[in-house]
Parts: sequence; C-alpha cells; structure tokens
Amino acid sequence: MTSNEVLAMYENIAALSGRMANAAVEGDMETVARLETQCAIHAAAARNGVPPLEGAQRKRKIDLLKQIMANDRAVRDVTEPWMGQLDRALSPAH
Repeated sequence: MTSNEVLAMYENIAALSGRMANAAVEGDMETVARLETQCAIHAAAARNGVPPLEGAQRKRKIDLLKQIMANDRAVRDVTEPWMGQLDRALSPAH
C-alpha cells in the first residue's frame, strides 16, 4: 500500500463515518448499518499494516483519524441510549 493509498483509505473512511453520523442523528439505523459495513471493508486494507507517513501526509492522516473518532462518538451518542432502551424493553420484568 502506498502512502497515497493510505490517505485515500482514511479519507474514504472519514467520509463514510460522517455519513453514518448524519444517518444516526436522523434515526436511519439501516443506513448506519450499511455504512458501517462499508467502513469495515475499507479498513480491512489496514489489517496487514500501512507504511508510516511523514510530514504533511502524517498530519493529514492524524486529522482524518480525529475526524473518524469524532464521527464515531456522534454515532455512539445516538445509538448507546437507544441500545439501553432496547435492552430494558427486552429484559424480563422483575
């Protein structure tokens, strides 16, 4: 994987995770799940390792990772309370 391919992978994941965050806020969990699968497919390329980046490319990668993490937090902010409600609804009454 070249350094340009590494950045392209992170840019794709950042864009997909941004769309996931928007879908989560809109309550479109079907789209969230579909985009999550697409993110996993793009991220699979990194499982074998990626070359280290330097200079501006390294800074860009860090910025993209921060963006991905913020998008992930936005999705979790919506889905975690929902999952808690679902767990309570499915739990037998005591």
